[in-house]
Order: sequence, then structure tokens, then C-alpha cells
Amino acid sequence: MAAAKKAVLGPLVGAVDQGTSSTRFLVFNSKTAELLSHHQVELKQEFPKEGWVEQDPKEILNSVYECIEKTCEKLGQLNIDISNIKAIGVSNQRETTVVWDKLTGEPLYNAVVWLDLRTQSTVESLSKRIPGNNNFVKSKTGLPLSTYFSAVKLRWLLDNVRKVQKAVEEDRALFGTVDSWLIWCLTGGANGGVHCTDVTNASRTMLFNIHSLEWDKELCEFFEIPMKILPNVRSSSEIYGLMKISHSLKAGALEGVPISGCLGDQSAALVGQMCFQDGQAKNTYGTGCFLLCNTGRKCVFSEHGLLTTVAYKLGRDKPVYYALEGSVAIAGAVVRWLRDNLGIIKTSDEIEKLAKEVGTSYGCYFVPAFSGLYAPYWEPSARGIICGLTQFTNRCHIAFAALEAVCFQTREILDAMNRDCGMPLRHLQVDGGMTNNKILMQLQADILYIPVVKPSMPETTALGAAMAAGAAEGVGVWSLDPEDLSAVTVERFEPQINAEESEIRYSTWKKAVMKSMGWVTTQSSESGMP
Repeated sequence: MAAAKKAVLGPLVGAVDQGTSSTRFLVFNSKTAELLSHHQVELKQEFPKEGWVEQDPKEILNSVYECIEKTCEKLGQLNIDISNIKAIGVSNQRETTVVWDKLTGEPLYNAVVWLDLRTQSTVESLSKRIPGNNNFVKSKTGLPLSTYFSAVKLRWLLDNVRKVQKAVEEDRALFGTVDSWLIWCLTGGANGGVHCTDVTNASRTMLFNIHSLEWDKELCEFFEIPMKILPNVRSSSEIYGLMKISHSLKAGALEGVPISGCLGDQSAALVGQMCFQDGQAKNTYGTGCFLLCNTGRKCVFSEHGLLTTVAYKLGRDKPVYYALEGSVAIAGAVVRWLRDNLGIIKTSDEIEKLAKEVGTSYGCYFVPAFSGLYAPYWEPSARGIICGLTQFTNRCHIAFAALEAVCFQTREILDAMNRDCGMPLRHLQVDGGMTNNKILMQLQADILYIPVVKPSMPETTALGAAMAAGAAEGVGVWSLDPEDLSAVTVERFEPQINAEESEIRYSTWKKAVMKSMGWVTTQSSESGMP
């Protein structure tokens, strides 16, 4: 049987999915989009001070090597020949900022994660310099000035870390989001590594003009960022370079395989969910929650607190597509917080059991604004609150309220999206790790009052990166022609409560959100080094 199986497998495509809380490597059959094998490693996050979130870039890189090696081993056990892997795609946590030394290949500081809040005072002083009648930052980038994006993180590193300043002065520094760091390392690092990024990741830095698709001189001058440290911007689907692993690892088996797909994780999920039509949308439940709606080849600017961003550009000569995005900072991270900080669950999956026990939050509401509120408020002064507590409230109610919080935050974004697009979504396509939680999915359908549709293979982020890599010119093993895309089996969750009850719960949640705002008046925790 195994021998026969070995014979029928067509070309395979690998995908590195480097997220905030974990790294995975997955291998797909390019003809059927079937997931053949994968491996996942959870990552540490460091919180050196309140509001600071960091990761070790070397740990991120090593987790990628480990996932590749273990997945190759698993394929071997399945009798699948890894020489069939014809291309590799990369998808990554966006905005997270890395600066490294191009001569030694060493990071010059920890990666400053997208959730990090240390740049609040940087943001405040920069926003005073933007003329009220001409927000050129927003009109060029589609983004509000916020701690979320890379430019302010990079500005902080240049202002506060002597090693970074010195490396820039001596022309040794390279900047990149996680995709750039990984591609540079995987294509040889200090020995000829390729320093590039794609349009989707570039569009999250606040230094990139989403109309001209180039680094913007005026923005770089505004943030005082030297352009020489920025990566080359490429499309999301083309050969960037070949795998060249100086590691002694078995991962060396993929030596010479082209890296030919690169998409920020949310764009990758949009592609993986096949949202190629104007008006199609998906919501990904990861560390944060991200709802993207494809707006086609036109930039739609939001009146309701959403971001305008690059959805994808699937080839050097292919057109660019745009999206409206609603970003929620804390989704899966609230479950991790209940596990690691409060200890009321031992594993992330346990939250479903607790919530099921009570089936209601019993009037308890949780606003997990640990990093301020993102869309649609963009309110950095907000902090997390749990309210409506009584003597009756127990950990099950808090667990239920945490899941509800994810759903309410999505509802706020969906409302904003519907107002901006003028075309209410009739159902919501979902993906990401948290979608395995059936209680969460049912709650989401109840709170949105529309069906929630989940593909049977929830790894759509990795799938999107694999599709981009396999479809690249010079690889050509994956067809993006709608006729050739295999139909996906889905699970549907229909709303089960009455609309009135749904509305009451939602309006009470909004009351709780108002109470979460204005907690932080002056940022005391961000000056100086840890």
C-alpha cells in the first residue's frame, strides 16, 4: 500500500507558518490541497516590563528548523519522498520588528512583538507633528498612527538601543519583519542571504506607500528611518531565493528548494480561504483576531476605524489586491492568560469544558484590552477589565465571558465592516486555532446572528502561503484558477438564540468596553532599558 501511495503523490509544497504563539511547518499536496504532515512548536514570549512583549529571533529561527526537521521525519515514516517538495512559502506574524547584523547574522535586540506598548510616548510625540487637515501617514499607508506598526518600534530601537544605533552608523544593520528575518536566514544569512519582504508585510510597517507599492521617502523622513536598512519589496508569489541551510540539521534535505511565497499571516489566510472576489471576507482566530474583507483592486478607506491594507499580489506582473481589516489584539491570548497567569485551566483546550459546564457568563463581562483597544476604537489607554461579578461568579463564568469577549470584539468589527462596505456579510468564513472550540463557534454565530462557516482543514494560513509558493513563476505546481481549486468541505454553525437576546448581550458588552477606557493616563513604564 505504502509503495503505491508513494507513486501517486504529485508535487508537494511546504509552508512555514510563524505565528505569535507558535511556529509550524506543514506540507501539502499541490494537486488536492490535502495536508500530509506537519509539526508545531510553542514559542516563549518575554514580558520584561509591563506592556512590553518580546521574543528571541534566534528561538523563532530555531523553531522553524525544528519544525522542518520533524515534519520531514514524519513524511519519511509515511513513506513520502521529501524530494517531492518543490517550493516553500512563508507566512508570519506581521509588524513584529527585528534588527540584525548582516555581517555576523546575530540579532541586535529581541524581536519587539506587534502587541508591545512601549512606543506609546513615541506615538504621542509623532502624532503632534501630523497636520490635522492632512494626515499624510494615513492616506499613504492606510493605517492610524499606533504602537501596533513596525515604524514606531524601529524608531524606539534606534532611540534606545546603542547596539542598533552603532550597527546603523557602521552600515551593518538590517531591519525586517519576521518574514524578512526568516527568508534572509534560510537563504544563507551572512553568506548571501536574500534581504526581502513582500507587499503585504511591507504594508504593515507604516513606511510603505500602498498606492505606489514602494518605500516612501517622506514617511521614512517623518519617522527618521534610514532607507538603506529596509528590505527589497517583492510580490507575494515569486522565487526569492533557494534554501541554503548552514545548519547541521536534517532540514538540509530541503537544500536548493525555492522559497517562492511570502504573505503576512492574515493575507495568507485570505488566500487560503479562497477569498479572491471583491466582498469576500474571513476571520482568523489566533493570538489576536483579524477580519479581512477583499475590496478588489481599489483601496477603500474606512470611516469606522478599520485599516486599509494590501491583501496580496500573486506574481510580479499580477495586479495588487487590497483589503479592509479589523484587528483585535487579544483573542487566543486571553485563553493563554487564563492558563499561564490565572492558572484556572491547565491546557488551552480546557476552556471549552469549563464554559460548557455553565453555558452562560451569568452577567459577567470580560474586556481583554491588555494592549489597549485596537479596531474600531484605537484607544491605547484602555486596559483589561472583568465586570458584573457577584458572589455567584466562578471560574466557569469567567471562562465563558472570555470566549464571549472574542465574539463581541468580532461583532464590533463586522458592524464597522458592514458600514464601510455597504454590503452586509451573509455568513462569516472562519479559521485559526481557536475555531476547534465548538462553543466559541456557536457563540459567534449567536452573537453575529449570521451563520459561521469553518473549513474542515483549519490551517488556512499555511495553505495560503503554500498556494502562493506553488503558483510562483518558475515553480508552477499549484493552479490558482477557480476551476482547479478543490472544493472545501465545511462545518456550519447557525444562530440558535433570538435576535433580541443577542442585542441585549451585545449592548451590555459595549457598556463594559466604555468602562475599560482611560485607565492609563501617563505611560510610566516605557522609558529606559530593561
